[in-house]
Amino acid sequence: MSTPNFDQLLEAGCHFGHMKRKWNPAMAPYIFMERNGIHIIDLYKTQAKLEEAANVLRNFAKSGKKILFVATKKQAKEIIAEKAQSIGMPYVIERWPGGMLTNFPTIRKAVKKMASIDKMTKDGTFDNLSKREKLQITRQRAKLEKNLGSIADLNRLPSALFVVDVAKEHIAVAEANRLGIPVFAIVDTNSNPNDVDYIIPANDDASKSIDLILSTVCEAINEGLAERKVEKADEKAASENGEAAARREGSRRRVNRRADSAEAPASEETAEAPVAEVAE
Repeated sequence: MSTPNFDQLLEAGCHFGHMKRKWNPAMAPYIFMERNGIHIIDLYKTQAKLEEAANVLRNFAKSGKKILFVATKKQAKEIIAEKAQSIGMPYVIERWPGGMLTNFPTIRKAVKKMASIDKMTKDGTFDNLSKREKLQITRQRAKLEKNLGSIADLNRLPSALFVVDVAKEHIAVAEANRLGIPVFAIVDTNSNPNDVDYIIPANDDASKSIDLILSTVCEAINEGLAERKVEKADEKAASENGEAAARREGSRRRVNRRADSAEAPASEETAEAPVAEVAE
């Protein structure tokens, strides 16, 4: 994983914060200076925090844990969808479904409803319905796909959340905090970093800034997934070698038992011969 250097972060516009009157005082440690009424973010701290977050996320992926990406703002939607799909992680880019984490079983029922509609289409049940019912079910399926299609494979609560703009996604952050799910986030100068476990201080409005940070994060996650595959392959090879060794050991023991049983009658015959001579 290659962490972006200072110049790359500067070129992407990661240093631009919000206007001074909109700032959150909790972000003071990450602000370098103020220029023309706009706060400038300290990119050296951005670089360090980005590297820290990427390493933790890589370990999460290596352990086989799911990371849910959340960004409903216009600038980040397409970027999040593209990056999350490339690494096979769930994401939310439409309106955050309230209670998605705290009321996860209900969300799973809605996802199962979508699957049942698909099943109806495949087995021919859908064709037997009236035109009105078909239209209603089709609309319902489209709505579910739009809001929940990207989390259809999320069978359990995610192990972490990655959020773009914690101010806009405050409901998702609050739910994650309530359940003790760690939150990784791009935090701008107008946001509260106290609710975030792994802060990446940067501009969360510019698409270039979001793209650069997400590319770094997804590259780290991809490395973790690759390491997991290698470990699984090694474990499989080791188990196969162990089974082969056990089979060889079993074969050797069977051969030894057969040899011992073949030697036993021969020794009994040699022991009976002197007894017969003494009797004569």
